[in-house]
Amino acid sequence: MRELNRWFKDNYGVPVRVIRWEPETRRGIYLREGYEHECFSPLEQFQRKFREIEYEHEHIDSVT
Repeated sequence: MRELNRWFKDNYGVPVRVIRWEPETRRGIYLREGYEHECFSPLEQFQRKFREIEYEHEHIDSVT
């Protein structure tokens, strides 16, 4: 398991914060604003549907 703090947009343009990569299961774990549970996506699907972005600092504080 590898801890991360990187921002991506999903295929709908909604930002998510990727918090963990699990190589043993080949999936990324991320958080969505307003949703209290962790979400995950298999690597192949994540690579198709998410694009990395730089994120404004003030918005990051509202998600964490």
